[in-house]
Amino acid sequence: MRPGTLQLKGSPPLSLYIHLPWCLKKCPYCDFNSHEWSARAQPGQALPEQPYIDALLADLTASLPLIWGRTVHSIFIGGGTPSLFSPDAIDRLLGGVRALVRLEADAEVTLEANPGTFEKDRFRAFRQAGVTRLSIGVQSFNDDYLKALGRVHDRAQAIAAVEEASLSFDTFNLDLMYALPGQGLAECETDVRMALGFQPPHVSIYHLTLEPNTYFAKFPPKLPEEDDAYAMLDRITELTGEAGLQRYEVSAFARPGHRCWHNLNYWQFGDYLGIGAGAHSKLSFAHRVVRHVRARDPQLYMVKAMAGDAVVGVEGVERKALPFEYMLNASRLREGFAVQDFLDRTGLPLSSLERGLQQARERGLLEAGTQQIVPTERGFDFLSDLQALFLPD
Repeated sequence: MRPGTLQLKGSPPLSLYIHLPWCLKKCPYCDFNSHEWSARAQPGQALPEQPYIDALLADLTASLPLIWGRTVHSIFIGGGTPSLFSPDAIDRLLGGVRALVRLEADAEVTLEANPGTFEKDRFRAFRQAGVTRLSIGVQSFNDDYLKALGRVHDRAQAIAAVEEASLSFDTFNLDLMYALPGQGLAECETDVRMALGFQPPHVSIYHLTLEPNTYFAKFPPKLPEEDDAYAMLDRITELTGEAGLQRYEVSAFARPGHRCWHNLNYWQFGDYLGIGAGAHSKLSFAHRVVRHVRARDPQLYMVKAMAGDAVVGVEGVERKALPFEYMLNASRLREGFAVQDFLDRTGLPLSSLERGLQQARERGLLEAGTQQIVPTERGFDFLSDLQALFLPD
């Protein structure tokens, strides 16, 4: 990489993100790079598992010079709906990754799964293929809300998938949403209690938001009032705490020893190499922090990846943008961040944060010590306001 203006003393931990872009149906709230397979395929046509995995491994091979000598600590296979791919395909993919990169012996390997793709023993087969952590996109256990969200599964399929995951994995995650169309506090509590009844080691609970360029953005449903949504979040925090889960990030709750290492690396401003259609990377070098993006269209991505040319955008993170980039992630953590981590991962002095820190302290949004900076309860509740204080001029 060409010289830059930073002075990074070393490389942060490195994760690998792998994007599998196809799904059964595009959800109306989803702004991810996902593509309905049924809308593209001929009747009876199977997913192009092998060609796509060939492209992923070619993409990874072409990227190796950027990560020479570095160890990958976690893998996250996201989408789309990665569980559409067969266990044999996931086994081949992970085998190819192990042959190309130095993978930590106890690396966390997460696969996102949709209950609509659930088949008995399928999750167990993913475990045998090398997946160590399953993340199940339940979103709700209420059929009315699932229909409103455009999900392809129903309550019974969600329950069956969670039960199977609990038998196959020591660590698994349930994704839920709240503040859904027509949802009240009682209905939210029923959903959360249902999820916690399975004693999951990890739960991610997200406020439904209307993202740009989605069906919901064009045809917005009526969502609960903001005060009602805050009441739901307060109740969620109470219920998860009573069940023994700690809220360690704005939307993440975990039992001891079951935090998601991969996501923690994002929030702690670690590095990640992203491969697959539309995948993003953030990589640190001695004097620069660089972001890459791959071609979004799956067919174009496969062609370009096989030619060793999957990257369509490279951008250095400007020095003045780094404080905001760092705080956008680290401020999401309940325990905050160590001052030394900021110095190490941005190559900047703490003075580059000082104006934002002073304003945040005055507004009661965070507590800043000499070694640790931690958001307050108010900072957690008004996270966007806290993060905005660090926007570059």
